[in-house]
Amino acid sequence: MLKTILTLTLISFSTVTLAASDKSAYTKFIPQGWTVLETVTGDLNRDGKADTAFIIQQNDPNNIKSHEGLGSERLNLNPRKLLVLFHTAQGYQLITENDSLPTENDEESPCLADPLEDGGIAITKGLLKINLHYWLSCGSWYVTNNSYTFRFQNNNFSLIGFDSNDFHRASGDITEKSINFSTGKVKTTTGKNEFSDTSQPVKVHWSSLKNKYQFTLQDIDFSEYTEYQ
Repeated sequence: MLKTILTLTLISFSTVTLAASDKSAYTKFIPQGWTVLETVTGDLNRDGKADTAFIIQQNDPNNIKSHEGLGSERLNLNPRKLLVLFHTAQGYQLITENDSLPTENDEESPCLADPLEDGGIAITKGLLKINLHYWLSCGSWYVTNNSYTFRFQNNNFSLIGFDSNDFHRASGDITEKSINFSTGKVKTTTGKNEFSDTSQPVKVHWSSLKNKYQFTLQDIDFSEYTEYQ
């Protein structure tokens, strides 16, 4: 019994040590004066190793602005970056990065909540997902969720999917759009309602993109909304 407990303790200690070692291995990619906001792990290149993606934010007090009027009294405009690292035999390797993630606050839209507060990053079945949540305390009745899906192929993270969900806080009407860039197909769903107790006629419309898009992760400007057509 004592031997079993000792063995389990050593396994647990080794796991913790490995996790701490992994974390210290990729902190060298974080610039001085920046902090990690969110970290996810998962196999992104199908080699059986746990890769890492994380969002970092600069901590510069000069990017904190005071604001009068509607919205937040304090605007944090510090820039953010997304970094993706592969876990190789030689250690972690920076594969790509993107510096266009929305800041905590928006000087032009001070009523906008932090898009990462109910969003963030995830790795699901080898796919990297970036989710952004747009909610304004003034100036708009809409709540919007945008989700970008990337797959590592041809030595790049290619945008293969975009999903958007618009919810009107007054009427409860929901509009959903899902784009598959691999097939060029667009699925638009209308008729759903957040507040309705009875079933509503839901309409699903399929269409095709008029244009062909070949975006990679470093190409996307997350601070701007793109209308894919």
